[in-house]
Amino acid sequence: MRLRAHLATLLLASMAGMTAGSAPALAAAPGFDLSPAQQNRIRGAEDPAAIKAIPSNFAFVAKNALTVGIVVGHPPISTYASDARTVVGFDPDLAQLIADSLGKHLNVVILAWPDWPLSLASGKVDAVISNVTVTEERKAKFDFSTYRQDQIGFYVRTDSPIRQIAEPKDIAGLRIITDAGTNQEKILLEWDRQNVARGLKPVSVQYYDDDAVRSVALQSGRADAILSVNAALAYDAARQGKTRQVGTLSGGWPRTAEVAVTSRKGSGLAEPLTIALNNLIQNGQYRSVLARWHLESEAIAKAATNPPGLPKS
Repeated sequence: MRLRAHLATLLLASMAGMTAGSAPALAAAPGFDLSPAQQNRIRGAEDPAAIKAIPSNFAFVAKNALTVGIVVGHPPISTYASDARTVVGFDPDLAQLIADSLGKHLNVVILAWPDWPLSLASGKVDAVISNVTVTEERKAKFDFSTYRQDQIGFYVRTDSPIRQIAEPKDIAGLRIITDAGTNQEKILLEWDRQNVARGLKPVSVQYYDDDAVRSVALQSGRADAILSVNAALAYDAARQGKTRQVGTLSGGWPRTAEVAVTSRKGSGLAEPLTIALNNLIQNGQYRSVLARWHLESEAIAKAATNPPGLPKS
């Protein structure tokens, strides 16, 4: 508790001068457009094959619209624009392209992460596009159309002596921040278990609910590295210039994991979504959107409906 209180004090000190009720300005990393206008957003055309595949009895939440649930999390995946209202990022851009492909307007519903399963199952949204990884457990309740690799990354301070983290032995004895209840936590704990079994020093795992406090922990030297979503950490590195990547791996290690557009189980929407995604991959617009948000390394070659997911834990 003393550590957390100390870090919170440092964070508050860094925010001194803000007026009551004000929000800190969101600074874009070089090469990222966080303006609400999004003038360079890529738009698509109707995809006849995808439209034809929509079941005749599928009832969209709103007439002539594709209603997509998005959890506003971290840039460049999804975040608020500089007006603190408009949702921008790769997931909103992809949602727009898919809506265009289906001949629909895009209607975005902002969700909290714990709420997306119920929002989808209850019919509040037609689909969820929010970095949801395909797992066998989730496949029992939802359908999936894949669109991006699930990558996680190790990041350290720019002046850290750590040059590479590529395998379990590289983390022995380190103090590593990660996210509770996530794939990255499971991987970190498994790597640590293997190390301890081999007689190597254990990892000291740290958890923080606040990203700013997490950053302070790393920069103050109270942690050696962060293991989290690679896209978000890469954005922070580009924006602040205080961290650097020392390794990446699949979020499903040792298996390959992919994130997917999520729809209601048996609704019939997954196949049209997959058709639309594959057309976007083939015509190049998919990669153009990835490039717009500097996520080219997470591209997939082909979208799939309900592929094998990560096994049940």
